[in-house]
Amino acid sequence: MPDNQLKVIESKLWQVGILPATGASIAFARIKHNNQWIDLMRPTPDTHYQDVSACASYALIPWSNRIRDGHFKFRGADYQLRVNFEDGTAIHGTAREFPWVVEVTEPSKIFVNFQSSRYAGVNFPWRFSTRMDFRVDGENFTITTWLKNEDTTPMPAGFGHHPHFMRTLASPTDTIQLEIPCAEYFELEQCMPSAGSVAVEPRVDFRQLRPLGSEFIDDCLTGRDGEKPIRMVYGESGRSVTLYFDRLFEDVVLYVPQDTPYFAVEPVTNANDGFNLYSKGIPGSGVFVLEPGQERQATFTLQVSQ
Repeated sequence: MPDNQLKVIESKLWQVGILPATGASIAFARIKHNNQWIDLMRPTPDTHYQDVSACASYALIPWSNRIRDGHFKFRGADYQLRVNFEDGTAIHGTAREFPWVVEVTEPSKIFVNFQSSRYAGVNFPWRFSTRMDFRVDGENFTITTWLKNEDTTPMPAGFGHHPHFMRTLASPTDTIQLEIPCAEYFELEQCMPSAGSVAVEPRVDFRQLRPLGSEFIDDCLTGRDGEKPIRMVYGESGRSVTLYFDRLFEDVVLYVPQDTPYFAVEPVTNANDGFNLYSKGIPGSGVFVLEPGQERQATFTLQVSQ
């Protein structure tokens, strides 16, 4: 049965709250600084624990970001998903819309799973299952995600995560510098591409550590430099956070809204509107196909300096 209680895991440097009933979303992710817990991720208000969009982070399964008009083709067939966003797209998958089941809960880890066949109204035409393992160990906070095709025919797939990080850490002047080792990005119109990736323009070129700035950004970056991680450095507090992510996470969505104390750096396996890029044969969609019974997994780790 789904568990409606907030689950908290903790290590010497991390304190993370998980909401199994709210799509297994993250309520808060705090790090220890000067013997106090401070929010690294945007904290979810207690009164909004049932609102996925208000959470510190949430999973994007079995696709990330948008599908134009909620429609795509796959192997000669047309599929129409329920449009669930104001821009007329199907966005951020469907697994976050349902409660997840807790498999294991211990002081430093929690394992949860979701089976689409258990629920009506799942916004995807194939049956699938997914699992996430959340672990904290010393300076590391790690999430491993599995996605499995539980149906009888092949399905297109992808997944990702949507963590919101604080712009400042220890004080209002402890502003962040950011490094994202991606040399390419998708030129977007209404947040969706119509062609393959191109070289990053200066606006979204974070290959060298630099201030985040206040300009609005909502872009999908790709062309990662080897295994280089993402870095976030808070200069005044002397804290840095390094995000290591598996190669299956081909893309990084950088979302910098204006007039907010947070921003998002999202490791994702597929590009915006990836299913339609894939159906059109456009390179770099990031979509993978799961045969019946097949699964894929990927891990990312946030490592905080001591």
